[in-house]
Amino acid sequence: MKRLLTLTALIGLGLIVQPASANTITFDFTGTPGFTGGLPLSVSATFTTLANEVQLSLTNNQANPTSVIQNLSDVVFHLSTGQNSGSILSSSGTERTVNGNGTFAAGPSVSTGWAVSTNGTGLELNVLGTLIGPAHTLIGPPGAGNLYSNANGSIAGNGPHNPFLFGPIVFDLSVLGVTTGSTISSVDFSFGTTDGNDVPGTPSPVPEPTTLLLLGSAMAGFGALARWRRREPTRPS
Repeated sequence: MKRLLTLTALIGLGLIVQPASANTITFDFTGTPGFTGGLPLSVSATFTTLANEVQLSLTNNQANPTSVIQNLSDVVFHLSTGQNSGSILSSSGTERTVNGNGTFAAGPSVSTGWAVSTNGTGLELNVLGTLIGPAHTLIGPPGAGNLYSNANGSIAGNGPHNPFLFGPIVFDLSVLGVTTGSTISSVDFSFGTTDGNDVPGTPSPVPEPTTLLLLGSAMAGFGALARWRRREPTRPS
């Protein structure tokens, strides 16, 4: 009688690769704070904590902005395990220059030019005060007709503020002491080219796609089982 390997046995033999452990959480802000003069904001930040590492993706979701005050320029976050210093291993975003008539030119993918620093008990990523600022703030998508038709002089054709970055912009941070069990306890977003225009983010955890992981593992297991059965020699009855 042929022996059958179970899915559990396949996992034990290393024929199914289990996903690396990581902790992912997203913080969002959507609203109209007082400092924007009635202009809406909408941003999101997704954090992934690994061993001695924090990965971050920032997206400005506010379409067809009117003013640079709607552009993201700073984010401060606090880790549950207390780390408040780190360094940038890498960062990237796509440059976008908005012309005076609301059209735009897409540029290359470049380093963000943002800097990381300690902010009290948290870490801060900021473009203001860097060599590239006040350019490279994070802008949202265009409006109808692929135009920034609402853009005023702080965006359209503005020399100091162009080029912007179009998201998501991503950061890979070295933060010693962070583990896969670390999470983000709070986030503050800042906007525009003036320090202090900040709002708190609201956490919305990203669920691990357990069903998809199990299905993928099962399919891999069945494939490995089929290959094993094809290789096993037929025994005489």
